[in-house]
Amino acid sequence: MMKVITMKLSMRLTTVASFLSKGTFFADIGTDHAYLPCYVCLHDDNARAIAGEVSEGPFHSAQDTVKKYGLKHVIDVRLGNGLEILRDAQISELVIAGMGGTLIKDILESGKKYLKTIDRIIIQPNLGEYRVRKWLINNGFTLVNEVILKENSKIYEILVADRDVDDHPYQTGFHDQQLFFGPYLLQEKSPVFIEKWFIQHKKKQHIITQMRKAKTDDKIKLHRLEMELKWIEEVLQSEEPN
Repeated sequence: MMKVITMKLSMRLTTVASFLSKGTFFADIGTDHAYLPCYVCLHDDNARAIAGEVSEGPFHSAQDTVKKYGLKHVIDVRLGNGLEILRDAQISELVIAGMGGTLIKDILESGKKYLKTIDRIIIQPNLGEYRVRKWLINNGFTLVNEVILKENSKIYEILVADRDVDDHPYQTGFHDQQLFFGPYLLQEKSPVFIEKWFIQHKKKQHIITQMRKAKTDDKIKLHRLEMELKWIEEVLQSEEPN
């Protein structure tokens, strides 16, 4: 009787994994310990993965994890910068999780030529989700799902985008607000969503107050923050955090 090998994964990464297609060949950029690729390949005999890392330490940790679970035949651990590790791979799906939105956007932008075979991108930015949504919509990927969740006192958003989808979730006249909040999340307004934006409201109030006291010359940034604060107040009207 074969021994069943199992592994525990965080709710955040389990949710990311749930959006990968069965039998997919995917890449996980910034894989760290390669927990996500290992989890997916342990639960899907037909899945294959490339686990990418830019730093030597996490790269070796990823190699160790893949070896531990006996998955070297289906997971290729590569050391390299961003999407450069996809140089000769024909992957169909891409995961970038656990980085800031600006860094994720930069990785996607600088690695555009490696995206030609990719039909789905699953992204979990730690912040700066607006920048990621804007990049996706400007580069032929349509947002098809969003999830917001809380784990260990941290709130995460997961964005799922597919290539060549005609229907999009953005409404005319509210485009910028929907990029900011997330069109699906804004429609659902879950308790975690409300909690996140109560926290962000306080943070933006503080930043605006400090900028006004300092009599900042950055009028453009101040105007943007004031506009975002107004959007948040409109969304939170009559809402209470849990």
